[in-house]
Amino acid sequence: MVAGAENGSGQRRPLWRFVPWMVAALLLPLPLAAMRFTHEVNWDRADFTVFGAMLLGACGAHELATRMTGSTAYRAAVAVAVMSAFILIWMNLAVGIIGSEDNPANLMYAGVLAVAVLGGLIVRFQPHGMAHVLVATALAQVLGGVIALAVGLGSTGANWPQAIVVLTGFFSALWLLSAWLFRRAARELMSAGAAP
Repeated sequence: MVAGAENGSGQRRPLWRFVPWMVAALLLPLPLAAMRFTHEVNWDRADFTVFGAMLLGACGAHELATRMTGSTAYRAAVAVAVMSAFILIWMNLAVGIIGSEDNPANLMYAGVLAVAVLGGLIVRFQPHGMAHVLVATALAQVLGGVIALAVGLGSTGANWPQAIVVLTGFFSALWLLSAWLFRRAARELMSAGAAP
């Protein structure tokens, strides 16, 4: 079995580093295949471009994290955070979390992502700081859900409160899982005596 592929400098890269790129290559044509079997999926060139850009951004962030550190906990934390952001954006663009995808209240979730990105830039993506940033991101996610419920945003369906509660809990749990993994990565660095 091949353990990896050789890069330009003659070093072998583990095969698992290619997995996100392979998954992205498999995901991109799925809507095209779905369009052949159902009229529910009706993507145009812009939809495929946005989806491709999202996949490229997610895979690029994972690749960058993989190159930055050898810490498995740090890599896992980045993977969970990137996956959470990807699903949050995809859901908002496809169907919306609050009401339909056209509901402007869904823009609140751009604030959640802004907390993660701006916070990450402020702490320079160091694991200890990222643990705090991801906790703040989870709190921003909860705040968005509380505001939606309190004001009655998106109250078009019979199950809208349950859907908002479940999705808020789901995303908050993912952000907190990422925070826990970043904290673990920070502890690994401290115990190794290495600079972050």
